[in-house]
Amino acid sequence: MEKLINDFSLGLFFWQFLIFVGLIFLLKKFAWKPILDAVNEREEGIRNALLSAENAKKEMQNLKSDNEKLLAEARLERDTMMKEAREIKEKMINDAKAEAQVAGQKMIEQAKASIESEKNAALAELKSQVSSLSLDIAEKLLKDELSNKEAQTKLVEKMLGDVKLN
Repeated sequence: MEKLINDFSLGLFFWQFLIFVGLIFLLKKFAWKPILDAVNEREEGIRNALLSAENAKKEMQNLKSDNEKLLAEARLERDTMMKEAREIKEKMINDAKAEAQVAGQKMIEQAKASIESEKNAALAELKSQVSSLSLDIAEKLLKDELSNKEAQTKLVEKMLGDVKLN
């Protein structure tokens, strides 16, 4: 350091100072401004990118919230539709059972009516045959009984005896 102070030259100092100031002026005019502009521009770009990312994050949260709401609504609607479908199914089954019971009841009633009608017809025919047979038997008996005069009078007396007078 001592040597620097001893070898100090005012002319050299002046020219070095002048070159230094010129270099600073040139750097300021041509380099500092573009460098600072680039740095400021980059800083602004980073700031804008951060804001965009923040906005995108908020937008994603909003979309996620909206999607969850839509999903919840869709689930609710699905549950409602499933409940309605179950109710319709049960109603259709109950209606079909009721219709089957009514149809079965009608068939049973028709069968009973048919059986009753056939029974009455059979009874009527049986009565007819029995009465016809009874008449035939009575006719034969009466022919035998009435062929004899004595038997006729006994029959008339017996019938008169059976009839009660008031």
